[in-house]
Amino acid sequence: MIKFILKRLFYGLLVLLGVNTLVFLLFNVLPGDPARIMLGQRADQASIDAINKDLGRDKPLSTQFLMYINDLSPISIHNSKDKDNYLYLDPEKYSSYKELFSITSTNVVVLKYPYLRRSYITKRKVMDIIVETFPETAVLAFTAITFAAIMGILIGIFTAVKKNTWMDKFSLVFAIFGMALPSFFIGLILAWFFGFILRDYTGLNHVGSLFATDDFGDEHLELKNLILPALTLGLRPLAIIIQLMRASLLEELTQDYIRTAMAKGLSYRVVVFKHALKNSLNPVITAISGWFAGLMAGAVFVEIIFNWKGIGYEVVDALNKNDLPVVMGATLVFAMVFVLINIGVDIVYGILDPRVRVQ
Repeated sequence: MIKFILKRLFYGLLVLLGVNTLVFLLFNVLPGDPARIMLGQRADQASIDAINKDLGRDKPLSTQFLMYINDLSPISIHNSKDKDNYLYLDPEKYSSYKELFSITSTNVVVLKYPYLRRSYITKRKVMDIIVETFPETAVLAFTAITFAAIMGILIGIFTAVKKNTWMDKFSLVFAIFGMALPSFFIGLILAWFFGFILRDYTGLNHVGSLFATDDFGDEHLELKNLILPALTLGLRPLAIIIQLMRASLLEELTQDYIRTAMAKGLSYRVVVFKHALKNSLNPVITAISGWFAGLMAGAVFVEIIFNWKGIGYEVVDALNKNDLPVVMGATLVFAMVFVLINIGVDIVYGILDPRVRVQ
């Protein structure tokens, strides 16, 4: 089992390395000068050169890539003495670190938090921006997938048991619409209808984040603002989970062991909930885990529509301002979430089913 887990972790690291390489190359071939973005169009050449030197953009692309990977890695090599060296251990960049051991008289191996550079616009560390906005996106995605999972499994079971009834056909139509309509369109409709037209009856706002600021400048929790964006984000996975749960349960009910259980005199309810349901949940759980990772990255449009101050909102704002470090940092965070969730699912499957470990 340990070998299986280590293999999955190794594959995950390879995926992250590939994503880091692709993101670095993609954003470093885009037009635009970060120094001019930071200083403005009237900046003199000396100031521009100084900024480019500080960012390492005066060095070859291969050296910039090594600097980038070295900044991201929690265990990295730095120069502790020469301030002009591109591997210099700058306390302003690496605010929390621990020197492990020395390699040479000047180079040391350091344990630190990953450094995602600084925003070109606000000069804040990208890690600080992500730490500030990531929880709101995580809460939104978790609420949406929890709603979709619970309702999808219950409705899927009900429609499978009531096969070919009007309720089953209605759920099919709902699933088709849920999968066909894009989230931003659903979000606009829900925000307009429930947050604007029926606001006096629902008490919901068409825009708003998890925390609201009152007239005195104090922040307080506004859980009602979570309802509409979570509903919008959860409708598509809800439609898919309903159909997947229905199809999986119906297929399981045709198996030989189900007919054997029925022949022994067990009630239909016991056969469905005690025997068939457990085995039919495996593909549904796989879909739920994948959708949760997808919702983390796919919440961008929903956050913009409802003015939800999450990481997706921050990414769109950074793209409008050409603030590449923020976009790069958010992309890497989304990739890491995908990888970690997939590794977790693989490990759980390996524990539950030994055949997975053999494969």
